[in-house]
Amino acid sequence: MSKKRISRRKFVRDVATGLSFTIVPPHVLGARGRNRLAPSDKLNIACIGVGGMGANDVRGVGKTENIYALCDVDDRQAAQSFSAFPLAKRFKDFRVMLDKEGKNIDAVTVSTPDHTHTVAGMAAMKLGKHTRIQKPLARTLWEVKQLEDMARKAKVATQMGNQGHAEEGTRLIREWVETGLIGTVREIQLWTNRPIWPQAIDRPLEEYHTPATLDWDLWLGPVPERPYNPAYAPFKWRGWWDFGTGALGDIACHSMDASFWALNLGYPTRIEAESTKLYPETAPACSRITYSFAAKGSRPPVTVVWRDGSLYPPRPKEITDPLAWPFDTSGQLWIGDAGKLIAGIYGEHPRLLDEVKQAGVTAHPVPQKYPRTEGVYAEWIAACKGGPPAGSNIPDHSGPLTEMVLLGNLAVRTAQPIDVNPATGAVLTNVPEELVKPRYRAGWGW
Repeated sequence: MSKKRISRRKFVRDVATGLSFTIVPPHVLGARGRNRLAPSDKLNIACIGVGGMGANDVRGVGKTENIYALCDVDDRQAAQSFSAFPLAKRFKDFRVMLDKEGKNIDAVTVSTPDHTHTVAGMAAMKLGKHTRIQKPLARTLWEVKQLEDMARKAKVATQMGNQGHAEEGTRLIREWVETGLIGTVREIQLWTNRPIWPQAIDRPLEEYHTPATLDWDLWLGPVPERPYNPAYAPFKWRGWWDFGTGALGDIACHSMDASFWALNLGYPTRIEAESTKLYPETAPACSRITYSFAAKGSRPPVTVVWRDGSLYPPRPKEITDPLAWPFDTSGQLWIGDAGKLIAGIYGEHPRLLDEVKQAGVTAHPVPQKYPRTEGVYAEWIAACKGGPPAGSNIPDHSGPLTEMVLLGNLAVRTAQPIDVNPATGAVLTNVPEELVKPRYRAGWGW
């Protein structure tokens, strides 16, 4: 029997042709092949809330991944993202998006106002989608707990958008503290110039037409109905308790992060707040909140003091020029029994106030103990593709961190000290239930 010779070129061509019919795309395997994605594969990401900070998040994940869908209740706010990713499918209602396109989506970012973080995040995780939520995770303690529980149940990669946790400064702070460069830490002072939006005001009574580009009912989402007013959207919602969490919710998930992580703070035992005049619907103009943490393991008790409204802590003696304090409009000061350090609200640019020690650690850096990341977006994306969990994942870090932050708002709003079980985070002081667990409008559950 004669044998027909096959040229190498024809062999390669035939094999390639065969392969083109036998390779199965991940989405054919179901749920876009969740837990099957290789690091080289691109995620199909759907972004909810794509204006403002949301536009930054879209660009951040869109550098390496496929922006599959964009969802925003306001076409005007979303215009920048729509223009940057013209091939992405567009939606106004994330519920419709997830229902129609869920099978094609791997991961979801949520960058809406605080009051819709939970309903959007829960809907995404319930479908088994990796989920990234802007800070703070939620508006109330109950909602944070729901997100924590769902993240554990769904076993998806999660992250909160407190970017400092993935950066160099936060790791340096922990390594410096653990090396003993400032001794034993017993006190931390935090401050911010926020609010930079109106609060300490009553509900407006003027009537306005809703902008044609905005679906106001969808913007309200789960919260009680009220007429549109530019006092709320697009930017001024943070100071309204129905929509936001004030200056504390905006910044403390950044500035409290390093101490929460480095000192293993956990839940406080007591929170006491002072503030300017309280208003029923908005946060006060200025507040000072003191968190007391019990001793834990080898760590002694720690006091964390928060100030907003451009109220600043006393100038450390190491800074002799009164005009040099504060060094920035927002920041943090760590006080140990052998020195002090300062840093920005994201943990950036940490510096020892002892100039000799600072020169020493600059010349001879302490050994790196904690792995560095390639940035907050890359960290989450790697986790979505089977890598280690993001540092600020919901169940282990950002959930409990957000709970700690929101306890401060309870103390402010009730004008009384709040006692907490440090083992469970349970609030021991009687507070109105609606401050802990919101009531959603019909159609906005999960």
